[in-house]
Amino acid sequence: MTRTLRLVSNDTGMRTRDIPRHSVATDDDLLDAYSQAVITASGEVSPAVVNIEVRHRSVRSAGDVRTPQGVTGSGSGFIFTPDGFALTNSHVVQGAEQIDVTLSDGRRHSAHLIGEDPDTDLAVIRVEAPLLNHTELGDSHRIRVGQLAIAVGNPYGFQCTVTAGVISALGRSLRSTSGRLIDNVIQTDAALNPGNSGGPLVNSRGEVIGVNTAIIRSAQGICFAIGINTAKFIAGRLIKDGKIRRGFLGISGQNVELPRRVVRFHDLDTESGIFVVAVEPGSPAQRASLVEGDVIIGYGDQTVRDIDDLHRLLVEEKVGIPMALTFLRRGEKRTISVIAEESRVQDRRSAP
Repeated sequence: MTRTLRLVSNDTGMRTRDIPRHSVATDDDLLDAYSQAVITASGEVSPAVVNIEVRHRSVRSAGDVRTPQGVTGSGSGFIFTPDGFALTNSHVVQGAEQIDVTLSDGRRHSAHLIGEDPDTDLAVIRVEAPLLNHTELGDSHRIRVGQLAIAVGNPYGFQCTVTAGVISALGRSLRSTSGRLIDNVIQTDAALNPGNSGGPLVNSRGEVIGVNTAIIRSAQGICFAIGINTAKFIAGRLIKDGKIRRGFLGISGQNVELPRRVVRFHDLDTESGIFVVAVEPGSPAQRASLVEGDVIIGYGDQTVRDIDDLHRLLVEEKVGIPMALTFLRRGEKRTISVIAEESRVQDRRSAP
């Protein structure tokens, strides 16, 4: 029998050991295993992936005549419950008057919007059809950089297109269309193209670990997906309430660096804060006597370094509850009580 040598480490150093050549995996074996993993995983999830077509009305000006015109967009989604609830991106279905889905077997059905959350770019629709396949949802906390990642979607209308790559990075942040920062975003090099939005990112076991959401058009191999743990939380709230409740203070602000002498004098945990540019009349901030020029540095018992920090803290559990707001006014550190209201507009861009 042909034999080969392999170096094996132990506590005393390196030693040689004879092992049969046939026990060593060849390149072909590894490629076959990789291919089989992609085939199996994509086969598990593809029957639940849908092509989404939306139609809404817009008004186009032609000289002095304003004419209604139907506008069609498309994207991807995937069914995650036996009774037809499907996840997709908010930007895919936003403003839609009509939603139609095409299943992997070619059946075409109407769907209706259950709810959307532009702040995480997620939406839930429901497909009214019998005998629906659905995906298994994984745990995005368990994924690791370098592991296999498979994207399934409908780029440019080509149904059930499969691409594969790896998890490139974890814990990225991505700016949503509403201006808020989406945390714990997955970066992958599995190729995505327009039309992939809303499709699933899956692991080698065919479990969905993310919702494909964005690409950087000027780059190659830099694509992003919302972690499935975030998606499960948002989907549950959307199915229950049709929306996500978030707090609103009524300020416009910008991030600023704090003077070093002020940081040292007050022994602050942050070197930056939110400079209040404007306070909306009748807002919680105005009722709490916050004024232009104040610099917010804390909310509740948490430090606030920038607008994104404050956005993260203005979650549903704090709506309607008195919270301590810490700020600087002309170099003096102050604390007031403020009660955040439920946000009345989903797409506030400049302020919480």
